[in-house]
Amino acid sequence: MPQLDEHYLVITALGADRPGIVNTITRHVSSCGCNIEDSRLAMFGEEFTFIMLLSGSWNAITLIESTLPQKGAELDLLIVMKRTNAQYQQAMPATVWVKVEVKDSPHIIERFTNLFHCHNMNIAELVSKTQPAKDDTPPILHIQISAHSPASQNSSIIEQAFAKLCTELNAQGSISVVNYPQHDDRMES
Repeated sequence: MPQLDEHYLVITALGADRPGIVNTITRHVSSCGCNIEDSRLAMFGEEFTFIMLLSGSWNAITLIESTLPQKGAELDLLIVMKRTNAQYQQAMPATVWVKVEVKDSPHIIERFTNLFHCHNMNIAELVSKTQPAKDDTPPILHIQISAHSPASQNSSIIEQAFAKLCTELNAQGSISVVNYPQHDDRMES
């Protein structure tokens, strides 16, 4: 649970990958008195991107905001920062996970993100990777998506829409839907 005096900052660092770069960034974060609440690191070509949610006192967050641009310049990194607030996890009655393998072409990912949009679901995570073409095999796109629904839904509706889209795109896909029971505080009075 977030503390009231905690402040939060989202940082994205982008640059050429090299040994020790992530350690240099995390050491700088720690030296400013910030805590890494959440992070993701990914490689894209020869570049890496490191995304972090930091927490700390007002002084610690202000210190990292004022010193990280210089550290980024020294490391030849593009740095983007934005203050944010702690997010309390809203109860989500349904969570959906999908995995897809499909011949790569433009608009494929957009078609699957639109599926969730049309069912009023919030995408929480999206990972995609294209496996390059080999011999007579075309490039294959692998997609993983997890999404949440703020309202209970009949799982067969999203499952059928997903199956229809996979058929239309000649994709191999799997879907898993979990509906969580909702707790109603009014019942306890």
